[in-house]
Amino acid sequence: MLTEQTDQKAEKHSKRLMKLVSQKQGIEKLLTVMQALRDPLGGCDWDLKQNYQSIIPFTIEEVYEVVEAIELEDFEGLKGELGDLLFQVVFYAQIAKEEGRFDFYQIVDVLCEKLIRRHPHVFSDAQFENGAQLSQAWEEQKQKERQQKSGINQSVLDDIPKSLPELKRAQKMQRRAAKKGFDWQDVSQVWDKLKEESAEVLAAAEKQDSAAIEDEIGDLLFTVVNLARHYGVDSDIALRQANQKFEQRFRQVELIADRPLTDYNQQQLEVFWQSAKKKLNQSE
Repeated sequence: MLTEQTDQKAEKHSKRLMKLVSQKQGIEKLLTVMQALRDPLGGCDWDLKQNYQSIIPFTIEEVYEVVEAIELEDFEGLKGELGDLLFQVVFYAQIAKEEGRFDFYQIVDVLCEKLIRRHPHVFSDAQFENGAQLSQAWEEQKQKERQQKSGINQSVLDDIPKSLPELKRAQKMQRRAAKKGFDWQDVSQVWDKLKEESAEVLAAAEKQDSAAIEDEIGDLLFTVVNLARHYGVDSDIALRQANQKFEQRFRQVELIADRPLTDYNQQQLEVFWQSAKKKLNQSE
């Protein structure tokens, strides 16, 4: 009898939530769905167990799925992936609301205030003669915001997340430093640095010093990122494209071979590789 009453109560609560959701539209509907998923009485057990930290992997995954949809020009898929990404924001907002920290609307308010503050040429009478002045004003405003957070002069590097992929983080640090004048004056200097770092890797390798090899390869990678930045190339995107190109070609090599690749020598594998490149270029 008690179980039957509990089931009836749960069913009644579920119907109430569904009716509440059906009465909403747009972002209000999504917020209501999220609230229902976290409802202690009739919500989803999995959603109820989540916290800020546990959602992080899903947030990162959704970002990459958005990127992939854009790269594939799958705009129908992009619509769904952007929805999944928005859901992550709403999830964090719901947890924060339950803890009395902030809610979704406060997130939106903070964002709008920041965008208005950082675009005085759009939302006030401020004028800039060129893109360089606009970029300088943008960086100065961001620096003011950093100082306001702690009340002291902070480094321009302080708010670069340490959780960023390292290529992206290196590029961001270099860009910030360059805006303060800490940069190579000419790309030829970066090429010279690249040669220097390559030589240092080789020297460490000849000494078979594993710690030094790791350190020097790190310097070499950092310099490659610098080189990419000077040519206006996003190193993270460039590496992503290189990975995709390698994957396509390697898969083609696997199709060409009629035995395990370990059965072939270096010269035979090179023939397969060149054949794969040629076939893929023709298909493009």
